[in-house]
Amino acid sequence: MESQNQQRKSTGFLIKQRAFLKIYLITYIEQNQSYGMQLLDDIKSRFDGDGYKPQHSEIYRALHELLEDGVLTRGKIVKEGSKYQEVAVYHIGDKEKVNAYKKLIKHDLERCISILQKAVKDNFP
Repeated sequence: MESQNQQRKSTGFLIKQRAFLKIYLITYIEQNQSYGMQLLDDIKSRFDGDGYKPQHSEIYRALHELLEDGVLTRGKIVKEGSKYQEVAVYHIGDKEKVNAYKKLIKHDLERCISILQKAVKDNFP
């Protein structure tokens, strides 16, 4: 986790898209929504009216980084309605790493909210 924190040093502006996606992925996986396409559909649905549509590749990059960091684990299950087709499912890995990551992202989101509120107040009185 330490190397990830060092890699994503902020420039002080807004949160990176992948970090934003990771917090949703973690939360959805905690709620037992566990495979990639389901996670992508849930995120797209959540932000449908806001114009935010993350790419398939960004979701999987975020999932892979969370796997590498030990935040998530991955297993396989046989796809419903199929005898042999397997689907990768994701589970929470190290709960301490999850909590640390969520705390970091919460701080980043609060900082971003403050910046955006100042921009609205300063430019649109």
